[in-house]
Amino acid sequence: MSREDRGRSAPAPGAARVADLALAAALVACAALSIASAPWALDRPWLNFAFKPLATLVVIAYAWRRRGGRAELRRWVLVGLVFSLGGDVALMWPRQGFLPGLVSFLLAHLAYLWAFTRERRLASRAAPFVVYALLAALILRGLWPGVPAPLRLPVLAYVACLASMAAQAAVLWRSGVARAGRLALGGALFLASDALLATNRFAQPVPLASLWILASYWAAQWCIANGLADAPPAR
Repeated sequence: MSREDRGRSAPAPGAARVADLALAAALVACAALSIASAPWALDRPWLNFAFKPLATLVVIAYAWRRRGGRAELRRWVLVGLVFSLGGDVALMWPRQGFLPGLVSFLLAHLAYLWAFTRERRLASRAAPFVVYALLAALILRGLWPGVPAPLRLPVLAYVACLASMAAQAAVLWRSGVARAGRLALGGALFLASDALLATNRFAQPVPLASLWILASYWAAQWCIANGLADAPPAR
């Protein structure tokens, strides 16, 4: 590849930085408008229908731009984000869409888990899996009495998969993989977000639930996308 071709294939550092900041600002704006749709805020449901999927599309665009690391890791993170988008859309109908949304996010976490095992063998460090197994058990213990019988197996599978994804992200971080601290933070935030969502649905109402659930959710997705390496700068 010629020097001119390399220059055309990679953005200048300044332009890339501006684009990343613009996407970050767009995510904050879309997330704020989606959260503001709640009854305790503007009480405008149409804002959620418009800006919830748009916020995740912004994260997908951000991840798409990050081409500097292992292609397989990036590919499967993008697959996970697309499944997350499907889950976002399904959960805009909380009753009818709960199970399809659960399945979509289960597939998203499987994609993330597979992505992270491209960097290190599954559970190559035991400690993160022990910690997240204990956290998952505590979460399930609090939720279990309120989970309807038909949903217990899907919820159990989902929590196990989510905890495994977060634990494997922590494995990468503990193994010194570049930018894996962001992946580990994303996994932890995802677990926190879904624990809040499940508590609000199956155990007891959470004050300002949509604020805490959605803010931690999009922070998690952004951290996972940010764990992908930057494209190499133009020379």
